Amino acid sequence: MENSTQSTLFNISELKLSSSSGHPSMPVIGLGCSVDKSDIDALKLVVLEAIELGYRHFDTAAIYGTEKALGEAIAEALRLGLVSSREQLFITSKLWCQDAHRDHVIPSLKKSLSALQIEYLDLYLIHWPISSKPVEMGFAPVPKEDLLPMDCKGVWEAMEDSQTLGLTKSIGLSNFSCKKIETILTFAIIPPSINQIEMHPLWQQKKLREFCKAKGIIVNAYSPLGALGRMWGSNQVLENEMLKQIAKAHGKTVAQVSLRWIVEQGATVVVRSLNKERMKQNMGTFDWELVDDDYKKINQIPQRRLIPSDFWVSPQGPFQTPEALWDD
Repeated sequence: MENSTQSTLFNISELKLSSSSGHPSMPVIGLGCSVDKSDIDALKLVVLEAIELGYRHFDTAAIYGTEKALGEAIAEALRLGLVSSREQLFITSKLWCQDAHRDHVIPSLKKSLSALQIEYLDLYLIHWPISSKPVEMGFAPVPKEDLLPMDCKGVWEAMEDSQTLGLTKSIGLSNFSCKKIETILTFAIIPPSINQIEMHPLWQQKKLREFCKAKGIIVNAYSPLGALGRMWGSNQVLENEMLKQIAKAHGKTVAQVSLRWIVEQGATVVVRSLNKERMKQNMGTFDWELVDDDYKKINQIPQRRLIPSDFWVSPQGPFQTPEALWDD
């Protein structure tokens, strides 16, 4: 990775998206904008600092409550000349369960665009493969009595309409299993460009990654460091002994090792941080490589999904067991 001698700007690699996408590529690393309510006001400055460092992909969602703050940061970055045009940024948002109904998709997307103060998204994702009663949006988790099966065909057709109308350059999925993606592909005219999933050395998702690759779908990893500090987060990634050994051998941080492993799998990644120094460290992913001995260690790590399933599992709901949710 090149580090300019005139500024702290890092150059970030990009991955090519499928031909069905209206966007040719996406940055390999992006900044996740899922933060606690108490940190929303600070997010604007964090985004501006991230843009100064070279971040260009910013990942938000309707349920995060951060679209407005991100939009204000984008407007300020353009005013200050940190980027010369909106086209230099890659903005992702997501459709939440209450609006995962055919007639709600485009109004929800337009609401996100209004909050973000932009005319289009670069990527719009279905956040989860489940719907809920179309009531006013609250904070996750959705009450279990409100959970509903998603009309996959109807919702995906509306997602396709949103791309055709130019409201988003690309469309995709989040938290979809191989089986659920296959369902979408049976009727999709515009196939999904992205599947955003939990992915890190402790939950490597090999089968799902291979399936997505075969279908021309880019994997975008979330919670690459275990989401420490979130409601369901864990320090298991950052405290893993195998990863610590690898980090020590390379003179890197455990975070850099996890991010490097993800990049070497051909995936993109969104990583959350409010700390400028850590944001800079997370950029230290491109100027070194893992070696065979590192992979031997990583392949020995016991696998465990960190994100809980119980938010979406209910005896009366669409998914009565975790196996039904994840199809594994």
